[in-house]
Amino acid sequence: VQLQASGGGLVQAGASLRLSCAASGRTFFSYSVGWFRQAPGKEREFVAAISWSGGITKYADSVKGRFTISRDNAKNTEYLQMNSLKPEDTAVYYCAAASGDIRLQYANRYDYWGQGTQVTVSS
Repeated sequence: VQLQASGGGLVQAGASLRLSCAASGRTFFSYSVGWFRQAPGKEREFVAAISWSGGITKYADSVKGRFTISRDNAKNTEYLQMNSLKPEDTAVYYCAAASGDIRLQYANRYDYWGQGTQVTVSS
């Protein structure tokens, strides 16, 4: 599975962005997908995840109520809708794919990673 993240950009606080994670490979539908982010000088942190079936979603407390994760298996694409963006959301965002649907908040669960897309939120 190869992943391509896109949709990042520079926005003002309060704005919205939608990140996309396009996957190659016919078995994408069988993988759970997560988003992680890494700000300068900080460790990579979990943002959100969705199970292979779409029936389970998880969010970091810092993004609950503002971000929504979804997937379209017919298009081999997963989305992260980010609303009410804050300057502290500034980071490189990575999508990743994991088999199974447990412990999706842990980066070491993921087998495949995309290249990252920069999100910058100005105050």
